[in-house]
Amino acid sequence: MDRGTLERRLQNAEGFADPKADLEQYPTPADIASHLLQFAAERGDLSTPVLDLGAGTGILALGAALAGSPRVVGVERDLEALRVARENEAVLAPGTVEWVVGDVARLPIRGEGWTVLMNPPFGAQSGKEGADRAFLEAAADLATVSYSIHNAGSRSFVESFATERGGELTAAFAVDFDVERQFDFHTAERATVDAEAYRIEWV
Repeated sequence: MDRGTLERRLQNAEGFADPKADLEQYPTPADIASHLLQFAAERGDLSTPVLDLGAGTGILALGAALAGSPRVVGVERDLEALRVARENEAVLAPGTVEWVVGDVARLPIRGEGWTVLMNPPFGAQSGKEGADRAFLEAAADLATVSYSIHNAGSRSFVESFATERGGELTAAFAVDFDVERQFDFHTAERATVDAEAYRIEWV
């Protein structure tokens, strides 16, 4: 499936019905998801089982399934988000994703060799700094390769973390992350957050 078709399909996915600020629940835009997935597919990274950590409403997991991944597992701690993810699956790609309730710090997933996809919390709120670290730690334990989206300016942290865990940052690119107004502290109806996506190969 080409990127344009995938993006149009993913635009039909519903976002969070009741987003939680403490979990930084922002839906991954369809254009970013399709870009990330096309990049992964071109490198053969979707030919192995895919694990979506912090799956939210399922856009990365469902995109991987639509792109032809042989097995896709989505892990999410929030039951309401998983309900929406299952509804999105029923519309976009019925019967293609295994949904698992779990916290990234205590994953009910074992084994190695996964391709991990994730849009972790950026840790931009006070008291939530470093929220993406647990996701990278999980990827280091489980993945052969991982793709993740982080706040702009995170490259030195991500690259240092990967190196410490025996991994290598092999690609990085900027993405414009569009955010709709959904919490009381948002002052604009729409904003664009500078973000960065990274590909890491883990040993």
